Amino acid sequence: MKTIQFENQKINVGKIVCVGRNYVEHAKELGNEVPTFPIIFLKPASNLIFSTEKIQHPDYSHEMHHEVELVLLIGENIKDADENQAKSAIMGFAVGLDMTLRDIQDELKKKGHPWTLAKCFDGSAVVSDFISAQKYQYKGNEKISLSVNNELRQNSTLNLMIFNIVEIVKYISSKMTLEKGDLIFTGTPSGVSKVKISDKLVGEIENIGKLETEII
Repeated sequence: MKTIQFENQKINVGKIVCVGRNYVEHAKELGNEVPTFPIIFLKPASNLIFSTEKIQHPDYSHEMHHEVELVLLIGENIKDADENQAKSAIMGFAVGLDMTLRDIQDELKKKGHPWTLAKCFDGSAVVSDFISAQKYQYKGNEKISLSVNNELRQNSTLNLMIFNIVEIVKYISSKMTLEKGDLIFTGTPSGVSKVKISDKLVGEIENIGKLETEII
């Protein structure tokens, strides 16, 4: 069981719900259509690691990509939420990395298969410490960035999301029950690229947090 230390309590992590292609330029850089509704996939909680922990590069992939994202921590059980319920269910914010095996993903997509194995592996979901939504007034235009070995790779702002955080929570809750302890990765901006063993990654979201990890 994975747990998050959130203020003075430990919260058991439930499912990890991820949004794909939530920035126009990222969809375009991968040659995908811009979606008209959130594209959803899941990761198990066992994939989760925390800032300063290291990511082991799977030996069956030769093209692992970084994807820096805003992560939401759900603080209550909701189903078919309206906008107010969706907003109030967001307990906290963090910086996240959704690591993707792009070569595996491309191979699976060509065969028309689900690309679960490209997204789900130990260490494929990394998060920073969480900041409370009650203590931090989320603006929606915070800067988001990722550097590899001090080279800036991703650099954007959260207001370039196609679907904002309330729309995402509302949509997901219309398809499945969201429970306290669930995490939502809200999508990555453009600039994703390959990482290799010994690379050091730093992801940051203005006023929200920072994470650091290394590929081993």
